[in-house]
Amino acid sequence: MAGYYPPWGFYYRVEFGISKNKHDTGFQSVSGLAVEYEMEEYREGGENRFTHKLPVRTKYAELVLKRGMLTDSDVIRWCLAAFRDRDFQPRDLNIILLNEKSEPLRAWIIAQAIPKKWQISDLNSTDNAIVVETLELMYRYFTVR
Repeated sequence: MAGYYPPWGFYYRVEFGISKNKHDTGFQSVSGLAVEYEMEEYREGGENRFTHKLPVRTKYAELVLKRGMLTDSDVIRWCLAAFRDRDFQPRDLNIILLNEKSEPLRAWIIAQAIPKKWQISDLNSTDNAIVVETLELMYRYFTVR
C-alpha cells in the first residue's frame, strides 16, 4: 500500500555540497519551497466583463532554514564569506524527504542558492532555550525528483 498515504514531514535532510560535516544536514525546519507564476493583465478593447491574465514568468520563494546553532559549520562559513567579504559563491543543495527506512521519497534540487540573511535568535539570560540560527537563501529555481 506504499504511496497511498501522505508522507510525514519531519524526517528529511538538507545536503549542501560544501560540507562534509554530517551535522550540517540537520535543520529544524525548511520553508519556502514554493513557485508561482507572475501574471500580466491584458485588457481587450470592447470587452469590459473581464481582463485576460497571461502567465509571464515563474517566481520562486526564498528558502528559509532553521536549526540549533552550530559552532563549526562549513555552511555558515560559506554564508559569512558572502556577508563579510562579498564572496558570493552560488551553491546547489538538495532537500530530501525520507521514509521510515531513511530512503529518499522525494527530493527538491535547489539551483544556485546564495545567502540573503543569517539571523541568530535572541540571547536572554532568563530563558532556558537553545540558540537558533536562521538562514535565508535566494535561488534561481528548484526541480523535483
